[in-house]
Amino acid sequence: MPAVELPFTPSEYARRLGKVRRAMAERGLDVLFVEDPSNMAWITGYDGWSFYVHQGVIVFHDADPVWWGRGQDANGAVRTVWMERTSIAGYADNYVQSTVRHPMQDLAAILRDRGYAGKRIGLELENYYFSAKAYLVLRQELPNAELVDATALVNWQRGVKSEEEIAFMRKAARISEKIVDGIVERVEPGRPKNEVVAEIYADAIRGVGDAWGDYAAIVPLLPSGTDAAAPHLTWDDRRFRTGEATFFEIAGCYRRYHTPFCRTVFLGKPPQHILDAEKALVEGLEAGLDAARPGRPAGDVARALFGALERAGIHKDSRCGYPIGISYPPDWGERTISFRKEEETILEAGMTFHFMPGLWMEDWGLEITESILIRETGAAECFCDRPRKLVVKD
Repeated sequence: MPAVELPFTPSEYARRLGKVRRAMAERGLDVLFVEDPSNMAWITGYDGWSFYVHQGVIVFHDADPVWWGRGQDANGAVRTVWMERTSIAGYADNYVQSTVRHPMQDLAAILRDRGYAGKRIGLELENYYFSAKAYLVLRQELPNAELVDATALVNWQRGVKSEEEIAFMRKAARISEKIVDGIVERVEPGRPKNEVVAEIYADAIRGVGDAWGDYAAIVPLLPSGTDAAAPHLTWDDRRFRTGEATFFEIAGCYRRYHTPFCRTVFLGKPPQHILDAEKALVEGLEAGLDAARPGRPAGDVARALFGALERAGIHKDSRCGYPIGISYPPDWGERTISFRKEEETILEAGMTFHFMPGLWMEDWGLEITESILIRETGAAECFCDRPRKLVVKD
């Protein structure tokens, strides 16, 4: 029995599988094994918090994909994937965190039984979820196979979003707006950070209207003052203080689709260097949005932003954007295109990015960002609709 409620239509899943198979053929792959949960979900619909054990989807050219994972998670696959029960394979629990056997032995047995013991097998080698031990076991179990690095093969197929996917991201954007509105309302001197984060989670999970909130792939990030020089600090019980800026990096999430959105709140009167940075950052953002057009290289977006920053005497050498969509922890990016000067990948209508020109200086930080959609014509569309500025609360 297929899933009770699939997030997408059968034709959408067929479109995705067709793209993956064409990419496999171009690489000369006989079969592909994907362990990234975002790619698993994109191909099959699978959705479960089971990525702490080995699992994956086996993609064939001439048969439905096979979901493979821990036996007790097979029921989760039955309830979330579009394939029939015969395309779900669970391994015994004595493989889990064992010192004498490994789940890849079970996967190798499936591949041998299906005639792939001596074929070209694609693997996501540069992936959070595929370990060095997994590769070594597969190589030992399938000595006649050619194990090919197929890292990001599926990720690149996800780049241009369908209308169904864009609709999910628009719902996630409404949640992002609600979160940021709540932040602006609640942040006050003396209030503990963990209390504000609790409200962020409440807004994120309650959602907006029919857009219920899913958990985001990254937790809220909100460093203050000199800590804002570091982009990836979380929270504690310290209190917000007058005279400090705090940037809030959050994302609304609907059915695993993310729309990140960042704003900075300053309590009190901002110093001139923060105001100057705000002006340059907003100028660069707007120049980058205008440059984000189909047919142009992604590097044009970075060059437009960096030009405005450099005119203001601000040096930034990190990337300023990345593609977004469906994702699981620990990252909501797609890990393909980057907005940086040397990026020559051509933008296409339907691509979606977090345009993220964060500034992390020696002892302060500032984030004003937009999640964007590359349109058929004209400048990029922003998913969220809130003022593009530093939020000042006297």
